[in-house]
Amino acid sequence: MLLCDAAEETNGKLYILGGGWTHLLKANIPTNMALAIVVHVPWDEAGKQHKLEVSLLKEDGESVLLNDNPVKVEGAFEVGRTAGVKPGRELVAPVAIQFSGLVLAPGEYTWQLLVNGEPGATAPFAVPEVAAS
Repeated sequence: MLLCDAAEETNGKLYILGGGWTHLLKANIPTNMALAIVVHVPWDEAGKQHKLEVSLLKEDGESVLLNDNPVKVEGAFEVGRTAGVKPGRELVAPVAIQFSGLVLAPGEYTWQLLVNGEPGATAPFAVPEVAAS
């Protein structure tokens, strides 16, 4: 999972802009960000539905709230086997999730990915204190 400015999934590929950052430039202003995710799926799990959940957490592990609701995306995906894929070969499911207008206070944050309820990956980042003028 990669934290980036923008991401898009098209035809099984991820297109990423401004990827790999770990610090926002300013706190308390609307910010756009995206997650570029590649979920690895075992060959024998192809053709089955899988649950994906991404949550934004504060440094204490509590959910970040927006209008009293956790900043969270839930969905399902399924990976098919293409003709000719050898048994045992790992399959991938690229996923891009865009977030617009997040306003975050100074602190440490982590995007957490769960796949089928199991931890998949994390993407930590920091929002700096704003220096007084």
